[in-house]
Amino acid sequence: MRKQLMKGNEAIVKSAILAGCRAFYGYPITPASEIAEAAAADMPRAGGVFLQAESEVAAINMLYGAASAGVRAMTASSGPGISLMQEGVSYMAGAELPCVIADITRGGPGLGTISAEQSDYFQVVKGGGHGSYRVIVLAPDSAQEMADLTALAFELADRYRTPVYLLADGFVGQMMEPVEFAQTAILPPAPDWAVTGVKETRGNLITSLFLEADAMEAHLHHLEAKYRQAEREETRCEEFLCEDAEMVLVGYGIVGRILKAVAAEARRDGLKVGVLRPITLFPFPTREIQRLAQTARLFIDVEMSMGQMIEDVRLALNGARPVEFYGRVGGNVPSHAEVLELVRRMAERYPSPVPQAGPGAPTDRSMPSQVPEAGPGAPAPEEEQVAHV
Repeated sequence: MRKQLMKGNEAIVKSAILAGCRAFYGYPITPASEIAEAAAADMPRAGGVFLQAESEVAAINMLYGAASAGVRAMTASSGPGISLMQEGVSYMAGAELPCVIADITRGGPGLGTISAEQSDYFQVVKGGGHGSYRVIVLAPDSAQEMADLTALAFELADRYRTPVYLLADGFVGQMMEPVEFAQTAILPPAPDWAVTGVKETRGNLITSLFLEADAMEAHLHHLEAKYRQAEREETRCEEFLCEDAEMVLVGYGIVGRILKAVAAEARRDGLKVGVLRPITLFPFPTREIQRLAQTARLFIDVEMSMGQMIEDVRLALNGARPVEFYGRVGGNVPSHAEVLELVRRMAERYPSPVPQAGPGAPTDRSMPSQVPEAGPGAPAPEEEQVAHV
């Protein structure tokens, strides 16, 4: 299929329809409004349903109903609207209902600003509703990835019977780029667990209510097993110039694109800089960060927030490497020049170790090349190897 020039927000809707989505319930909000506008135009033409709800609370509960009937369904919002949806997301996670939610983030807290930020990381990645649940979160960096990851989101939602988020900053949603829709249009049948209004599905029960303590505990263990499986099998990230990187820049969405340009210029200056761009924010690329820490001496987390993803970067490293932070907020984006200047300053603050050959060479045991793994049941680390200074 030939490429089409469109906004990232519009690419979501076209990809969703090709992926078999036939229901969209939402309420317009900047900078996500083009998603509802495109869905209103295209969903009925594909034989689907578009409904502008009276609020985001209503929209997420309509999504619950459509998903219960086995229909691939989605919604979209931003910041304050996503906050209003959190109770419904918790209900859908508890009832194991698949759906796709696009969050085109703006600044907050409160009404904040309509300009782009990455300030929804905590409420989306960490689960903004009540209870012990997680959701899969995909973070596109381009209009093309808005299309590609939307298709993937529906597949993962069905595979794990869970809500899946597309978490994109307002820049990615609003920018226009060429997009190619490679996937063939599909329309999956209703799954066997759905309630479709016929006698064959009368025995199906969709609920998140478990009044017996042991039943509730068993259900939570079942959910947790799914999340652990997703961590093993669904983690995705992009690595750029990381083969010998001594300094690794970490950023997602539009920030990841900026960081790749910074790393390329830093390399021309003789600095061994690489980029890790998480594509899944949950599951987070913990193992990949730990692997890069075997050669990298420093990680720099760059975000359009006051620092949210940095907590996951620090958890992944478990104290084995220093983590610096740079953020812009209020609708500002970290510029190429700003981040490059930071990289140069950090290169002076954390100079490359000078190898010393021969017996008795001093070592720096503050930076083990074996990164400890956190959590119960973690394998015992191998004998510590250290960098010579």
